[in-house]
Parts: sequence; C-alpha cells; structure tokens
Amino acid sequence: MINNKLINPGSVVVVGGSEDLLKPGGKILRNIIDGGFSGELFVVNPKQDIVQGIKSFRSIQGIPAVDLAIIALPARLCHEAVEVLVKEKQTKAFIIISAGFSEAGEEGRKLEKEIVDLIDASEGCLIGPNCIGVVTPAYHGVFTTPVPKLSDKGCDFVSGSGATAVFIIESAIPKGLKFSSVFSVGNSAQTGVEEVLQYWDETFEPGKSSPIKLIYVETIQNPDKLLHHASSLIRKGCRIAAIKAGTTEAGSRAASSHTGAMASSDSAVEALFRKAGIVRCSGREELTTVASVFMHKILKGRNIAIITHAGGPAVMLTDALSSGGMNIPTLKDEDQQKILSMMNPGASAINPIDMIATATIDQLDRVIEYVDKELDSIDGMSVIFGNNGLNDMKEIYDLLHLKILGCNKPLYPILPSVSSSYKELEYFMEKGHVNFPDEVVLGRALTRISNTPFPADEKIVLDRVDVPAIRKIIDSSPEGYLEPGVIQQLLHAAHIPMVKEGVASTRRGVTALADKIGYPLALKVVGPVHKSDVGGVTLNIKSAKHLEAEFTRMMKIKGVTGVMVQEMLSGTELFIGAKYEPRFGHIILCGLGGIFVEVLGDVSSGLAPLTFNEADSMIKSLRAYKIIRGTRGKPGINETKFDEIIVRLSSLLRFATEIKEMDLNPLIGNPKTIAVVDARIRIEK
Repeated sequence: MINNKLINPGSVVVVGGSEDLLKPGGKILRNIIDGGFSGELFVVNPKQDIVQGIKSFRSIQGIPAVDLAIIALPARLCHEAVEVLVKEKQTKAFIIISAGFSEAGEEGRKLEKEIVDLIDASEGCLIGPNCIGVVTPAYHGVFTTPVPKLSDKGCDFVSGSGATAVFIIESAIPKGLKFSSVFSVGNSAQTGVEEVLQYWDETFEPGKSSPIKLIYVETIQNPDKLLHHASSLIRKGCRIAAIKAGTTEAGSRAASSHTGAMASSDSAVEALFRKAGIVRCSGREELTTVASVFMHKILKGRNIAIITHAGGPAVMLTDALSSGGMNIPTLKDEDQQKILSMMNPGASAINPIDMIATATIDQLDRVIEYVDKELDSIDGMSVIFGNNGLNDMKEIYDLLHLKILGCNKPLYPILPSVSSSYKELEYFMEKGHVNFPDEVVLGRALTRISNTPFPADEKIVLDRVDVPAIRKIIDSSPEGYLEPGVIQQLLHAAHIPMVKEGVASTRRGVTALADKIGYPLALKVVGPVHKSDVGGVTLNIKSAKHLEAEFTRMMKIKGVTGVMVQEMLSGTELFIGAKYEPRFGHIILCGLGGIFVEVLGDVSSGLAPLTFNEADSMIKSLRAYKIIRGTRGKPGINETKFDEIIVRLSSLLRFATEIKEMDLNPLIGNPKTIAVVDARIRIEK
C-alpha cells in the first residue's frame, strides 16, 4: 500500500549513489538535488565520503533512520540492503531501480518475492523493482530525463514501463502538458497500476487533487480493483485516459473457431475500460492529446465549429471528427451572413468558418465571440491559426489565451507553427495552456472522449429476465453445445426474441413446420458448426417443392442430424457474441452480422452485466454505425430493441457463468423489431 513516506518523505537515502551521471545511482541523486528536495538526503557508497556534495556512508549500517530508500544496486545485493533498512532503519518506503528480478527468470522471481515479504511484514511500500522511479512534488526520484515540470494543475501519471513513461513525457512537454506526479511501477512486485489508482481514489480531494489521471499498462493483474477505483475517481470528477499495450487480436480465434470466440483479452480490456469510463488510447500521441483535451472545459455535445484561416487543415479535422461520430453542422443562413460581414471578401461561413489567409486579429476575436455567444447549436470550437507572416503571433496567442479562459464553450487551439513561432508558443504555453499541433490527432482524441461513456451503474437489469428458469435450464443441460430447442428456452427466459422456427428430421415434419410458420422460409442443417461451409443454408424458399428438394439434399451432408425451418425475415444482419474471460468475466461483443463480423472485424465490447447506456455506447462506437442508423435510403434498425437484447443477454450471462461462449449470428433487424436467427451456446461446468 502506498504511504506518505513514499509521497512526502522527510528523509531519503540513495543506496548506490555515485558521481557518475551516466549511472542510475548518479543520475537519480542529481535529479533529487536539482529538484530541490528539502528533507535530509543521504548516500550509501562504499568508496566515497562525499558524493555530489552530499554526505555518503560506506555502509547502510552507518546511516540514520530514513523514510525512503532508493536502491540502485545489483539485484543480488538488494535483499541484504532491504533487510537492514527494514529491521534497523525503520524505513517504510522503497524504490528499487535495479533489474534482474522476476523479469529475468525463476531465480530472480524468488529473490523478488523474498524482498516483498520483508517489506510487507513491516507494512512498508515498494515501487519496482526494474523501474525508473517516482516523481512527486517533494522529490524527483527518477534517473531519466526529462524530468517533467510539476504543477498542481497537471496530470497524475502511472506507467508499467519506465522507458514508455519517458517517451510519453517527451510527447507531452512540447504540447505544454504538465504533470503533478509520475509513478513507474516496473515489475509491480507489490505496488502496481491498480494500487496507484487505489491511492489516488482514497486520497482524492476535489479542487486540490489533480482531476486528470493517465495510465500506461501492459498487464492488468486485478480487473475488479481497476474497475472499482477508476469508476470511483471518475464519479468524483476525474477524467482518465489509458493505453493498454501487449494485446492483439489479429483475427485470432479460440479452438472452436466461431465468432463468439472473438472476445480475446484485448476485447476484455476494451470492455473493462468502457465500463469504468476510461478513455482508451492507442499510442503516446493520442494519450497526451486526450490529456490536453481534458485540460479544457468539458465538451457537452458533439457539434463542433471550426474557425480557420487555412482550408486544408480544416478539411482534415472535419474528416477526423466526422469519422468518429462528431458533427460539423452547417450554420443557418442568417448566422452565415452575420459572420461573413465580420470577415474579408472571399471568406466562407458555412462551417468550417474559413477566414482566409488575410484574416486579422480583430476578425478572429469577433468570430470567436459570435460562435461562443450566439450559436446555441454549437458545443465547442477549434481555432486553427498558424504564422502566415501577416500577423503578430504573440498578439494572436494573447487573444486565444483570453478566449480560452473567457468563453463558455471549450476552445481547442491548433497552432501548427511550432518552428517559425516557437518563442511565441512557449509564451502561450507558459500561461498554462496546451497546444494541438496536429488537427487529425486532435479530431481522433475528441471522438475517443465523446464515445467513452460515463462509468456504468453497479446494478443488474432484470426486467423480464427469468433467473430461476435460466438456472433450471443450465443445471439440467450437459456440457458442450446446447441443442436448438434448449437455446430457444434459454433465450425465451431472458425475453430475447427469436424467429419462428422448428427442427425436423423427416419430410413430413419439415412440411408440417413450413405450413405452421408460412413461406418464405430459410432451411439450415443441424449438426455442423459452420453451416454455410458445407452448403447447409438455403434462404428464401417459397414453395413446398423447393423445400422438399433442399431437405433431401441437406440430409445427405455428413454429420447432419436434421434441419431447422425458420421464417424468412428481411433487414440488416447483426451480431452479438460473448465469451468468458478469466479474471474479467463475460465479454459481450456486437456489430454487423453474417460474414461481416469476421471479414471486417468491426466489433465493440462490453463487460457483463451491462446497462442501457453501455449498450448504446457499444453500438454507437462501431465504424458501421451509419448502417445501423440507416444510410442512403436504406432503413436502419430499432436501436432501442438492440440495446435491450444486449442488456438482457448480459444479465442472463451474469446468472449463467457456465456459458463459456455464445454466438448470436445473425440477428435480423429492421425499424420495427430485431430477432435472433441463428445461435450457438457452449457451456462448461
């Protein structure tokens, strides 16, 4: 558990400190000195009495009691050092920089555990080993550069990788993004990303603690802890963005090789972050850009106005925003005329508002003011303004400084002249602002944030979900894939609609089902996993003669035990899948159905149980959402019904953990209704 001795120590010892700034022990000591640490600072170096002007002891036994020990020794020497510090020096906080522990093999793993046991027994805190250290307002305990400028208005940042933490800081500094603390947890032997989140959550003070948290993580050891504390922080007013690295799907499948098995660990992370309200980022630039957006007023809608004096960047920003579901609405004629009257001939006020290259600072001032005060349909604005040689850029940046502070709506400055106006940009950022040098990265960041829901309610939707019936069906079913009739019962118990259907193995049975359901019909084999691969699906059967011919053909296919007769529905093919992930629980996926789910791989995921807001967010985050909504004259689907099915399915799974894989593909959706056409469910007890 993180303690105050780690965060705000009164005394620090660098074990292995040296004069050599090219060694971790030397550089970390230099950073602590340069950072202005105000407490007692000691060094342990067996060969020197003074190191970098600091009193040095030849052995750990010689130092006084100390709050925090930063250890930069070979791994084999660390256990003895920790033992002395714990038992004789009352040390309660440790940062072990050294490598050669669990990441190096079994011997290192055993050594690491022995050190953790020592520190745990003393109720102390350990960061590392194999890390770059910690930066807090009290001390700069890292051996790397650059050490970020700290600000109480900056970001709290935790990283599972030291080198990546440095690269993320390198990405942040040119944007003007500041930090309030940095934790590099390395091997996370005792304290990992989840424990840092817990500390942030339990010590959070509104108005005092940083409201922005950034995470880089490669292994999530405790998903429940991460979910709980991240959700709690966001409900308290924080905003969190994260990179989860080390997971790829690349079209991989589980052994059963069907779409329900697409839920890999990556989709589990996606689902976890969605449920927690964490904005998931794909790389360093996106993470630091999202954090920079967090520094601005909260965007309360999806309608953006773009104010620019350069057409190309505005077009690229428009594309980036639109592709992520944001809107750049055309302004009303009346508003266009008023804005045009403020600008030079040749300008455009459609949106983007192109002020053209001859725009003046006064014109920029008036246009921003009009967008902020007069356009109720606009939720936020971006101003693109570079150095065209016709304006005093310091005056432009002074204006943007005032507007960012004074506008009711968030204003995102895209200031691409990072070379020709770098001095003016530094002046702008010293006022506490951030810059977005690339419009496309900003556009993607805004859509990431907009498409991330607020943390889900911690409740299960049970409306028309018959839990006793679900348990009875599961308890009485054998392991393996459920029979079609059992699947019907299970989905019916959760009030999930299915098409009218029945299974038959004789010509007379098929004919009777056709008469009962009515033409047109679909005929599918029962038995093989992939029906379409063996010619086991025939659609739009309109006559008894065609039905009998297809029945005869299908019954000759190897492995077929019967046929399923279904009513033929028209609409958009949809998909819902689920897979049980150890430590995470059931992951729900949705997307377009049929072959599209496998060919396009366009699926979104959620962690059961789901709320209606989560389901809605899953649907809207799909790249194919325009098809679901309806496009180019083709009707969309009933999104409310789709939400309901996803939520009820997640509730079903909450009470049937024996279900390891589920594949509803396709469902057929239209503006009125949605029904499951084909389903496969595998249980394991």
